[in-house]
Amino acid sequence: MAVSNGGAATSRLEGKFSAMAVCWILGLGSLVSWNSMLTIGDYYYNLFPAMPFGLIRRYHPSRVLTLVYQPFALGTMAILAYNEAKIDTRKRNIAGYILFCASTFSLVVLDLATSGRGGIGPFIGICAIVGAFGVADAHVQGGMVGDLSFMCPDFIQSFLAGLAASGALTSALRLSTKAVFDKSEGGERKGAMLFLGISTFLEFICIILYAFFFPKLPIVKHYRTKAALEGSKTVSADLAVVGIQTQQSQEVDDAKQQERLSNKQLFFQNIDYAVELFLIYVLTLSIFPGFLFENTGKHQLGTWYPLVLIAMYNLLDFVSRYIPLVKCLRLSRKGLLVGVLARFLFIPAFYFTAKYGDQGWMIMLTSFLGVTNGYLTVCVLTDAPKGYKGRSKMPWEICLYCASLVAYLLVWLLIGCGSLVNKVSEDLTFAYANDGETQIRLYFDP
Repeated sequence: MAVSNGGAATSRLEGKFSAMAVCWILGLGSLVSWNSMLTIGDYYYNLFPAMPFGLIRRYHPSRVLTLVYQPFALGTMAILAYNEAKIDTRKRNIAGYILFCASTFSLVVLDLATSGRGGIGPFIGICAIVGAFGVADAHVQGGMVGDLSFMCPDFIQSFLAGLAASGALTSALRLSTKAVFDKSEGGERKGAMLFLGISTFLEFICIILYAFFFPKLPIVKHYRTKAALEGSKTVSADLAVVGIQTQQSQEVDDAKQQERLSNKQLFFQNIDYAVELFLIYVLTLSIFPGFLFENTGKHQLGTWYPLVLIAMYNLLDFVSRYIPLVKCLRLSRKGLLVGVLARFLFIPAFYFTAKYGDQGWMIMLTSFLGVTNGYLTVCVLTDAPKGYKGRSKMPWEICLYCASLVAYLLVWLLIGCGSLVNKVSEDLTFAYANDGETQIRLYFDP
């Protein structure tokens, strides 16, 4: 494949820091909508307190919305990963951000149209919008990680730091809105609308940046041109936007340069990276956020306590993603495996801290959980693409991301099933006689 731009090639790789800043914002936009949904969970619990019919007496918004989100994300990701070599990456990412923006704005419209009332209709509408979030997430995160894998590792690091920043941002806003609106009338709804409005604006900014600003940066054009020369066909549309046309060459390219490893070959050559990322998310998601919300007891901070824990986790997860920028602090391939396995010591540590420790120890332990999650995630995703040509980098990055999604879905299903069994055993009561008839009452408390 030959690449021509009708002029001289770029002599200087300018715009690296601008590209890193854009990647950070794009990462922020990839999760800010979903994190906002999770953060305003208390509003939805008040909006949908009980089912109007049937035996199940609660909507369980946080559990139901999560279980709706993940299958859509995983299913869409599997389809896109299987067909990644045929998909236009530019259209994929732009479509994802547009869907994020439209879906987030739809939540605002739905709330205004129903005047903030609950009911089965609005709840089904929210579930449908959350399903769209899952589809958008599969488009954006997999596509962006695969796109940035063609470029320098600092871009992936910035994107992943932006993902963590979305959690830190929503935590900070949640603490602020709780302090401002806590005692005002309709305070929860005002805070929720503020969250969703900010998220919609950020998604719109991401569309503009990725579609018009990011492709024109000299360093981005350089890496995409290099990927095209190495045989990648997914960057053609990005190059065409900036006037660089790709065309098939009559010359026979070097066989090794054009070789594209299959997904199976990539997986078995790097199975340790996939297992590491899977274990990182399994351990983290088994503790955060469910355990921190429900199993840490009552402390002096009261209702602020779980919010402080979540904020500390998000803050340290965000900060730790910059540690790998210092090359001497990066772990080797074997060191990554040791670090990931060592994290399982958090399980007994959290158990005994929740049982015997005070809130200070729990806050410190949660902070360490965030540090290790962010640091190890960046180390795995920046180290994995080394040694591959353009056509093999993208599917491998998508494969790694699928491992994290599988871990996420597995943990939530296990937690959901375990919670269901416990609630049935505890809350199934053969309660009372009414007009001579014995009624069975089955209810689930949130």
